[in-house]
Amino acid sequence: MTDGVNVPAVTVEQMREVDRLMIEEYGILLIQMMENAGRNLAILASQIAEGASGKRVLVLAGKGNNGGGGLVAARHLSNMGARARVILSAGAGELGEAPAHQASILAKMGLDLLSGPELDADQIAKQCQETDIILDALLGYSLVGAPREAAAALIREANDSGRPIVALDVPSGVSAADGRVYEPSMRATATLTLALPKTALETDEARARSGEIYLADISVPPDLYLRLGFEVPVLFADSSVITLAWTGSGWITKPSMKAPGV
Repeated sequence: MTDGVNVPAVTVEQMREVDRLMIEEYGILLIQMMENAGRNLAILASQIAEGASGKRVLVLAGKGNNGGGGLVAARHLSNMGARARVILSAGAGELGEAPAHQASILAKMGLDLLSGPELDADQIAKQCQETDIILDALLGYSLVGAPREAAAALIREANDSGRPIVALDVPSGVSAADGRVYEPSMRATATLTLALPKTALETDEARARSGEIYLADISVPPDLYLRLGFEVPVLFADSSVITLAWTGSGWITKPSMKAPGV
């Protein structure tokens, strides 16, 4: 991949169509996309933390597919030698099918799976402070209005912890549809967006919450993009995670993946 290549952005509706075509016409299952997202999130988190081995990692995971990606990241980071633990924003029984599957794997691995609704503010603050890095996988496309209840409490305590935060796709509390920033919203050190950058991240307000922007490969076939009218260059020839820059009118690739200073 050549530095400075233009990268198109997609709306939420277009990304949903990408997901639909991957599943229904190409047979690339949701759980495969989730695995790719979570593995790449683990790779980025490890680089930002300057290595995973021995590091304390706290994953904040929602009940939907974004949360499932966070749970996959917890597994990969644990396999890399990190001390990973998870706080769920909902009870285990409320998880979607794919995230519940990921949670069951973590339970069998012996990782700590805590329920946010059962923790008070002091307990959440302690968990957020006693870590080296926080992964934000609370809210994805499903956000409608400001984050509520347990998710809101987790966002506030993560922000107050002073720890580096890596968000998956968009920071929780930022609308993936229009870039509106709700209260509370995560203040990310870095954001790993998936497949293509989301148009929501083009607003000044959203980018201020996103930190450094990275892009992850989830294995979208090139001809799928062509069917939707997108001309997407080969982006992931050298790495499954690349760095993006906003020019004021569009996204371009930056030199090699480099973690922001933390």
